[in-house]
Amino acid sequence: MQSKALPSKTHFQSLDGLRGVAALIVVAFHVFEEFSYGDHVKQILNHGYLAVDFFFLLSGFVVAYAYDDRWDRMSITDFFKRRVIRLQPMVVMGSLIGAALFYFAKGPVFPPIAQTSVPKMLLVMLIGATLIPVTTGTLDIRGWQELHPLNGPAWSLFYEYVANILYAVGLRKASNRVLAILAALSAILLVEVSLRQGDMIGGWSLTVKQVHIGLARLLFPFLAGMLLMRSGKRIHVRGAFGWASFLLALCLCFPRIGGHAHLWMNGVYDAFCILIMFPIIVAIGAGNGKSAGSPADNRLAHWLGALSYPLYITHYPLIYIWTEWVDGPAHPSGHTALPWIIGIGLWCTAIVIGYACLKLYDEPVRRWLSKRFLGRATA
Repeated sequence: MQSKALPSKTHFQSLDGLRGVAALIVVAFHVFEEFSYGDHVKQILNHGYLAVDFFFLLSGFVVAYAYDDRWDRMSITDFFKRRVIRLQPMVVMGSLIGAALFYFAKGPVFPPIAQTSVPKMLLVMLIGATLIPVTTGTLDIRGWQELHPLNGPAWSLFYEYVANILYAVGLRKASNRVLAILAALSAILLVEVSLRQGDMIGGWSLTVKQVHIGLARLLFPFLAGMLLMRSGKRIHVRGAFGWASFLLALCLCFPRIGGHAHLWMNGVYDAFCILIMFPIIVAIGAGNGKSAGSPADNRLAHWLGALSYPLYITHYPLIYIWTEWVDGPAHPSGHTALPWIIGIGLWCTAIVIGYACLKLYDEPVRRWLSKRFLGRATA
């Protein structure tokens, strides 16, 4: 059944662009993460993992902006049609790319790959295309206990759907006072996790501890994004997109604080970024309204925003191969520029793949699905 057509809303170009900035940094974070050999303190672009928390805050803002005033013309079914059309095609593509590259990462870093049959791998691919999480048992075909072993970052899309469900069934009806109370309570949960483990890393496994972390990372940012949109709080500065991008990059690339001896110090930093800095950055980005600034800023922000989701959801199968090479026996001994050259090339390759997926797959598929199920050309 075709949904009632609703007019499209103009995007906040700066916020789209900030999503792209965060996506570029998180890919670089994953590329250079392997040079730390598992030691978070030594990671280059150390806080790139916080990009996910920033994505959740943006999501709360954008979902509230796009749908809060449409419920008199839209059912819950209509809402989920729109969200599935927006998110699911690239989830499927990420699972397909993960399957296509799966056996290229076979080696001592990922021992289960060598014992994984093609039928089992294809079963995990099909499950991953639905975003249903796999258990940590026989379907953990990589050995990292991921919700989605073929495409690790899909865990955050699982929580994105959780947020959308919560929004549709209850949060959309909540007053700002109720949202503020919920945000305050979720901030306590976030701070508890951050101080206890020294960072906000986690959420990608189906264990009690990891689900705890995943919910802590989701709830406050999403609620804060909704509140920020509804409150109309904006920070107006000249060159808003540039300043917001600079502050975001500074937060995500800042060195680790406190070292192994004082993990709580880095936990304070992570909480400060999520609770304080990210809402400020979004308020700055939204301060110019729908425009990112100059025509050049608008074009750059539009391109970055369009690229962000395909880049984020398709890059990690390359990281698995990279991890096997960096941490495995094939890695060259001694100090050499080769890993850096390959790492930068991998980052560029991920951008090319993400952009190709956007133009050749994601946009055409969403146009077709929108026309078929929503009665209009875009989702």
